[in-house]
Amino acid sequence: MIETYVNALGFFDSGLRGLGQALGQAVGWAVPYAINIGMKFATIGSALYLVSETAEKLCTGVKVHDDAAAAFQQWDATMATAAGVDAATGVVLDVTSFGPPSARPRQVFGVGLNYRAHADETGSPYPAAPNVFTKWASCLTGAFGDIELPSDTVDWECELVVVMGRHAKFVSEADAWGHIAGLCVGQDISERTVQRTAPANQFSPGKSFATFGPMGPVLVTIDELHNQGLDPDDLELSTTINDEVVQHSRTSDMIFSVPQIVAYLSRIVTLLPGDVIFTGTPSGVGVARSPQRWLQPGEELITEIEGLGQMRNRCVVASHQFR
Repeated sequence: MIETYVNALGFFDSGLRGLGQALGQAVGWAVPYAINIGMKFATIGSALYLVSETAEKLCTGVKVHDDAAAAFQQWDATMATAAGVDAATGVVLDVTSFGPPSARPRQVFGVGLNYRAHADETGSPYPAAPNVFTKWASCLTGAFGDIELPSDTVDWECELVVVMGRHAKFVSEADAWGHIAGLCVGQDISERTVQRTAPANQFSPGKSFATFGPMGPVLVTIDELHNQGLDPDDLELSTTINDEVVQHSRTSDMIFSVPQIVAYLSRIVTLLPGDVIFTGTPSGVGVARSPQRWLQPGEELITEIEGLGQMRNRCVVASHQFR
């Protein structure tokens, strides 16, 4: 599986990057995302790196900001800085050390029942508007961290994750992509007993235990997906437990697309740079199976999205069990 780590990270063309830098200087960086060059970013510790590919589980990268959280608050300037460097000439980085791409997001949203096949498998009608909940930021972890199981009813949910790059308030669907810093792979890990506490469901507590928000391994800009010939509205995604594929779908099965979700949320709240949106899961979750299936200690949860990379998370028993 080493090749998967490498191929997922991709590479950058320094000549195109230089052209992007010249274009940006010509307009004084006044136009957001005017560079139009694909990039991939990783967070290590508190710093943000522009990354490229090399061999095995390593990559090369150049630090573009000492404070990854602050980098999102000035995303246009961060992109401008990144356009002027060649990640392939940077230091060697261990991919497994990458943290969640958005460091310290102020808001983390989730969207439930957002794939047609998932709504079908649960016997639920398609929602008329995005079914939004929150995940608390303390649940976020990196793409290779352990998932701590606090009970024996913990489920998986492969998800496309959005990270915002600009303030968004009353944004149209047509303009939504222009407010997004990039996309990454995620899992909306869910403790189903807590989530389904009567009389009203408790989505946020059930989905916010420590380590219940793995995301990464890198943040991929929309231009990078286009450079790969990929449509960000139609990406293949899957979940594998050990060697068994349990989820396999495409993001085109979403009921509400990424632009629709961003536009909807921006009519209610102000989306802030660095904010994270988990956009829903396809069919194949454990709770909908017969018999139901739950994550077990020792299992490896492998989550992959076309063009964005792969996460590999080991399941372990949490030090404190929820009773």
